[in-house]
Amino acid sequence: MMEPCRIVLTGGPGSGKSTLLAELQRMGERCVAETGRAIIQEQMRSGGSALPWSDRSGFALAMLARETANFHHVTGSSRLWFDRGIPDVLGYLRLEGLPVPPEVTEAARAHRYHHQVFVCPPWPEIYAQDRERRQSLEIATRTHAEMVRTYGELGYTLIEVPRLPVAARAAFLLDRLMDADPEDQPGW
Repeated sequence: MMEPCRIVLTGGPGSGKSTLLAELQRMGERCVAETGRAIIQEQMRSGGSALPWSDRSGFALAMLARETANFHHVTGSSRLWFDRGIPDVLGYLRLEGLPVPPEVTEAARAHRYHHQVFVCPPWPEIYAQDRERRQSLEIATRTHAEMVRTYGELGYTLIEVPRLPVAARAAFLLDRLMDADPEDQPGW
């Protein structure tokens, strides 16, 4: 059985990733929602402490566990879009100036996604804070830069997603993905 094609959409918070994945899902693509936001919501509901504003290391390890499970949960030869991937955990720890446990680096190197990683740049016109997204636009911009650095160091080809209406952004992703060389990636 062929490995599924796992495609990552990354960047800073509030850059339109979730909206873009919702559009892809509407178009019939299979998508995995951002784990960080889900963990924050769960921790807030349960009174847990694995939150980016109270236990950043615990939050990162919870994200690693969830991202790894999501990576392995996929079956079949179809493609699947991820709102962030395992390397985002590595980038988050670096951004926060926290020690990077060896298992995080190992997981980021061992669990390989499609060689093209789509990066949503900071987009001040749409950026908004909310109950779970408390970072400033400045922190969101720094997050973007760290994700670009992290994925680049891991050997991924980074493709910046243009700031366009959501349908045009989704079409851009699909067009660029179709231009990729199938020989370059397991699962194709």
